Amino acid sequence: MSNDKQGSEHRAMRRRDFLRKGALGIAGLTLTDWLKLDRLARAADATAAGKAKSVIWLWMGGGPPHLDTFDPKPGAGEDYTGPYRKTIPTNVPGIQLCETMPLMAKQADKFSIIRSMTHPSNGHETAAYIMLTGTLPSDEMVYPSIGAVVALKKGYEGGYKGALPPYIAVTSPPGRFNLAGFLDDRCRPFATGGNPNSNDFRVGGIVPAPGVTDERLRERQALLEDVDTAARDLKDDPTVREMDAQQKRAYGLILGDAKKAFDLSAEKNELRDRYGRTHFGQSCLLARRLVENAVPFVTVSWGGWDTHSKHFERMDKMLPELDKSFSALLEDLHARGLLETTIVIWSGEFGATPKVANDPPWQGGRHHFCQAFSVVVAGGGFKGGKVVGETDRTGEKVSKRPVYPWDLSASIYKLLGIDPNGRLPHPRGCVAYVTPRTGGKIDSGGLLTEIM
Repeated sequence: MSNDKQGSEHRAMRRRDFLRKGALGIAGLTLTDWLKLDRLARAADATAAGKAKSVIWLWMGGGPPHLDTFDPKPGAGEDYTGPYRKTIPTNVPGIQLCETMPLMAKQADKFSIIRSMTHPSNGHETAAYIMLTGTLPSDEMVYPSIGAVVALKKGYEGGYKGALPPYIAVTSPPGRFNLAGFLDDRCRPFATGGNPNSNDFRVGGIVPAPGVTDERLRERQALLEDVDTAARDLKDDPTVREMDAQQKRAYGLILGDAKKAFDLSAEKNELRDRYGRTHFGQSCLLARRLVENAVPFVTVSWGGWDTHSKHFERMDKMLPELDKSFSALLEDLHARGLLETTIVIWSGEFGATPKVANDPPWQGGRHHFCQAFSVVVAGGGFKGGKVVGETDRTGEKVSKRPVYPWDLSASIYKLLGIDPNGRLPHPRGCVAYVTPRTGGKIDSGGLLTEIM
């Protein structure tokens, strides 16, 4: 090889590396990774239309207690109720909630309660996998989460044109497994990080680092454009063309309209106060802004529900916050006409034991409980003002209409216009269905047709 040719290739590699590093330095690795993956070809066929366009999943990590919220059992005695002995009526005759949910009681016509959710695992990681994928674990494959499937079907295959990633986690992912499963990494959630309740809330990878102003970013953009001009000899190189597109899109996210979706200061103080000036409250408000910007799937994660000891001391603080923020989200979505097209799910990986653990060292705790627990659904085609299933007088067993995670996931897919019996692409060509077929090996209650 001639020295001239070697020198030309060496200069090309240096410029290519510079362009690549420039893009990495603009917004951080997370955003760049997403942009790089997002440039992959999208399928041409759009998914069949469903009533729902977006999903907000409020994920209560650790297991929220059904007796203290949406399935009270006042007749079970203090060993079960603890200090929450009363129920309150809702705006739907016949539906009672625990006394801890007065604001949600006023919104009961907008949501339905599944009181008979059940699955077989009391382990956090396994239970989260089951709930988030709608699938039992197996040795054959790690299944994608519902959010990842929606990102694929309503996003990359569905002609999604949004400037934001189609699957966003506020502020951290809800599970400890690869939420994309066997799907490619485009379908993993983009985690915002940060604290939406902070005055200087900054989304990792979307906004610049502290001290980097928009003016400095525009200067960097101009510098890179000068470098691009100097690299005319690489204009036909596909890597350069791809990186150029990524750079433009990155700056569009940082400086353009997409950035505005995360700007909670654009909301009126009165509305922000209604959601609650807390991490969870402002996360719920941010979720509303994201679906307003057509993001197909948003999770809001709130941990700390694993209360093995001093349960009621924790609930005295957490339940009023939940009541305020959850009710504000439903009311706000409804007022804006978004609830008709937005599915809202409230759940944890399981519930909490109905009988209180009063013996030492628990001092009034509740433990993991997968046998029977509650999930709340609203919007996007789910009817409000209904109750699905029942538990017994102590809330320890499903007594009517068991509902399994795969019943819930299939119902969500159906409302989104995603065929639950359709196939998913697998890198090794394995047969994989949107909702795995069980061949009668596991129980199923079927679609939630009574509230769809």
